[in-house]
Amino acid sequence: MADEREQLCSGLKQLSLTLDETQVDQLLAYLALLVKWNRAFNLTAIRDANEMVAKHLLDSLSIAPLIQGQRFLDVGTGAGLPGIPLAICFPQKQFELLDSNGKKTRFLQQAVAELALTNCVVHRNRIESCGLSASFDGILSRAFASLADMADACGPLLNARGALLAMKGQYPDEELSRLPKPYIVKGSHALTVPGLAGERHLLILAREG
Repeated sequence: MADEREQLCSGLKQLSLTLDETQVDQLLAYLALLVKWNRAFNLTAIRDANEMVAKHLLDSLSIAPLIQGQRFLDVGTGAGLPGIPLAICFPQKQFELLDSNGKKTRFLQQAVAELALTNCVVHRNRIESCGLSASFDGILSRAFASLADMADACGPLLNARGALLAMKGQYPDEELSRLPKPYIVKGSHALTVPGLAGERHLLILAREG
């Protein structure tokens, strides 16, 4: 993992993120678990550990400076992205990871236990029937179908001042044109991810007023 450590530390510096050695070790331990479990459970299409550093770890952490609040839900988290890297980055904040896939949630439970992430809770369920209360400061998504679907399905779980944080590739003009009321774009941020050439954006959506 020497190459991955060097790549990760270089990327963190480019993102202006200061993590201590314990946090870096946790990120690399998560990466090692992901590589190991991926061989049997196909958690991600990316197989190479170096690629995972950029496309999973640094991509997830690229939104860290834009995270505001204390309690977050990562919906459709898959292998724990961006929730687990952000939970490692912000041990004082609470992250809940939601996915309906049993293989993925078993991996998540194992990762949370092995990494001793006391600020992480795993839920195996669909967003439509998860039964969670409307108490989240932010709902994160890296792979949700569309902004309109995210607003309809996830919006009811936000608290009064909460926001949806949608990670996208190219700027989603067409999706934004179909955004249901009362949601508006509170913020739009072009992201630069070390090691990735493609466009990345974070859209922050909130209820108007």
